Amino acid sequence: MWTTENRRRYDRDTLRYPSDLTDAEWGHVEPLIPPAKHGGGKRTVEMREVVNGIMYVLSTGCQWRYIPKDLPPRSTVNGYFCQWSWDGMLEKIHHALYVKCRDQAGREASPSACIVDSQSVKSAEKATVLSVKRRFAL
Repeated sequence: MWTTENRRRYDRDTLRYPSDLTDAEWGHVEPLIPPAKHGGGKRTVEMREVVNGIMYVLSTGCQWRYIPKDLPPRSTVNGYFCQWSWDGMLEKIHHALYVKCRDQAGREASPSACIVDSQSVKSAEKATVLSVKRRFAL
């Protein structure tokens, strides 16, 4: 809820880009980032900047080629994004942060109830009937 007290908490004016992670946010994400692979060269990219690059693209909807020059190269950011999407790391990070948020709000890790309105049920029933009619040419 937007209150005077909360407004300062969500203020992102001091960040380079509004999509950049604050120190507190990075503190939650950093332990979830997988370590560098064994046997290769030492990781030279700053992982916080990689996550900032991913967040920039996701929040602005820009194309990869339009990532600002002060973030890591687009090939690096896109490479980590594709790898983490493929191996499920983005889902693991999202789930861990989701559980932390629910815990911080004093809720159980997963919701125990669901609200379905009558319009959603009618739409689902209608779609099922249309699907059956098309399938059997009724």
